[in-house]
Amino acid sequence: MHLQGTMVINERGRLVIGGCEVVQLARDFGTPLYIFDEDCIRENCRRFYQAFNAGSGRAEVIYAGKAFLTTAMCRIIASEGLGLDVVSGGELYTALAAGFPVDRIYFHGNNKSYAELCQALAAGVGRFMVDNFAELELLSRLSVERGQVAKVILRVTPGIEAHTHEYIRTGQIDSKFGFTLPNGQALAAARRADELPGIEFKGLHCHIGSQIFELEPYSEAATVMMELAAAVKEATGLVTAELDLGGGFGIYYSAGDEPRPVSAWAAAILTRVEAEARRLNLPQPRVLVEPGRAIVGPAGSTAYTVGSIKEIPGVRKYVAVDGGMADNIRPALYGAKYEAILANKANLPPAERVAITGKCCESGDMLIWEAELPRIESGDILLISCTGAYGYTMASNYNRLGRPAAVLVRDGVADLIIKREDYSDLIRNDVLPARLVRTC
Repeated sequence: MHLQGTMVINERGRLVIGGCEVVQLARDFGTPLYIFDEDCIRENCRRFYQAFNAGSGRAEVIYAGKAFLTTAMCRIIASEGLGLDVVSGGELYTALAAGFPVDRIYFHGNNKSYAELCQALAAGVGRFMVDNFAELELLSRLSVERGQVAKVILRVTPGIEAHTHEYIRTGQIDSKFGFTLPNGQALAAARRADELPGIEFKGLHCHIGSQIFELEPYSEAATVMMELAAAVKEATGLVTAELDLGGGFGIYYSAGDEPRPVSAWAAAILTRVEAEARRLNLPQPRVLVEPGRAIVGPAGSTAYTVGSIKEIPGVRKYVAVDGGMADNIRPALYGAKYEAILANKANLPPAERVAITGKCCESGDMLIWEAELPRIESGDILLISCTGAYGYTMASNYNRLGRPAAVLVRDGVADLIIKREDYSDLIRNDVLPARLVRTC
């Protein structure tokens, strides 16, 4: 397995993250266990901040909270000078509870409710990333009623298809997100934003997909969006002061993944935006980017305890762990690939090829189909790397499994940042009608 962040193998042959032995973490906190490497998170934040020269005011790095969001994560992101992208009232509530600076909160979402818009207006969030005409009209009305002005950035579907899984591809024309560019919706949205009271147009946004390794789609998106900015200025006089080109920067999960250095993404985006501003005789917009996975993905791992082992001679050896699709649905959802290591045998060479399966009652509950590991035994601690993004966020209580705990490790200290759900948590919201009470 490719070691990430502060991962090392110590003299006892055990895997260590943030100065903490994974085997000991499993003993202290139980498994499954999400482990977050704080130094790795902070280093990734700083790489983006420095590469985009965010301190200059010409660009801003906005963490995409949907990747992983807790109050502790909000505090880390805030302390590193990044903005925060939220997509629901729950994410906004988390940010506010953590004391995140409201002027650095960007509120996304393709179906913001009346209550969510009221919540965001009351909080005074920095930007509303408006996704459709209905939202634009409602936001205008609510702003006027409250005597406020909502600063908006219009999300555009630019018609650019990135090479990634269809479930995480968002820039193509046939998408639920944003105002479509090729059919004129985007320009019409800018005109409407100019007409509506209580709305201040700040700029344009697009997001072309996730887990993207190529640079060219970002350069192409910059060109297309700057041309739209020129069209908007010509048609309405509105100036695109901010251009948000989204996130989607690919990371390493398994062999064959070749992520670009952050400096390469920054150069591709900033150089093209500057060139297009000159070509189109437009003011240089402030460039916004929204990395989520690229910040927290490599910094998170999941530790499991090996349970049953089933070998089908000549076919496959199944190794079951005490988690699965309930704590990481990505392999089942769209065939995501991961790498694993035995934390208690980290210095031993591979001796067998096995399939890592979860404990959920689904044949599709497979975490890794082919993992090359040392001879594996029940009770071993298996760690899957790069689960920091969308593991906990997409976790469920399928089969009435409690969601795992999460710890933040740094300098040999492990701090609990999410409590493990117990059985009482699973029935906390159950309601038993009185007529059923009498039946027992």
